[in-house]
Amino acid sequence: MFEEFVLAASTADLSEEPAAREHADAVEFRLDLASDPLDQLAGYDGELPLLVTNRASWEGGEAEGLGRYDALSTAIGHDAVAAVDVELAALRGTHPDAAEESHAAALRDAAREAGVEVVASVHDFESTPEPAAIVDLLADAASEGDVGKLATTATAPADALAMIEATHEATAAGHRVATMCMGEPGRHTRAVTPIYGSKIGYAPVDPANATAPGQYPLATLRRLVDDLRDGDSETPSDD
Repeated sequence: MFEEFVLAASTADLSEEPAAREHADAVEFRLDLASDPLDQLAGYDGELPLLVTNRASWEGGEAEGLGRYDALSTAIGHDAVAAVDVELAALRGTHPDAAEESHAAALRDAAREAGVEVVASVHDFESTPEPAAIVDLLADAASEGDVGKLATTATAPADALAMIEATHEATAAGHRVATMCMGEPGRHTRAVTPIYGSKIGYAPVDPANATAPGQYPLATLRRLVDDLRDGDSETPSDD
């Protein structure tokens, strides 16, 4: 699914999927924000593949406790589900609750058995590390999943530059990554990091329901990414 860049339309309401089709390549279904998420999945007959996320409260979401893994385990059994998001801290056993690691590993194994790709994710809501530290984080995440996702918070333009540089370095090292900076100073990274190898972008179907700070509207991010990537591939003239 992530051999090429994928623009995921984030939503907690799968009835919005038709509105996403023009611009998105997939839908990120936020189970933790949804009403009756498993019922929505059971009734889903949309065209776009699903990336299912049940974000833990300790990583900025609304899912509490280990029960979120049960919902994800059910979700990956649906044919429309092509990928599942799992927090790196759970996969690596760095979360204080030791049970997180066994649940996360079991989910990853089940996903791979079902042919569902795993996005190992990290979110930093306070800051952006130095480029070398970002590359290390991305390498760790990519080694645990099929894609290593890192979203950090930019408080200055230097943070955006660090993310862009690290995305280039991680991709050059052979890691499959998805990168972005949250917050206004890093907003443009959502459009720029795909040029340097980032494989996933996120934008809300409805701009009023953004799931992270600094997200562009879906149509805007599609246009920005496509315009930048098309321009990057053009042959320079002699002018």
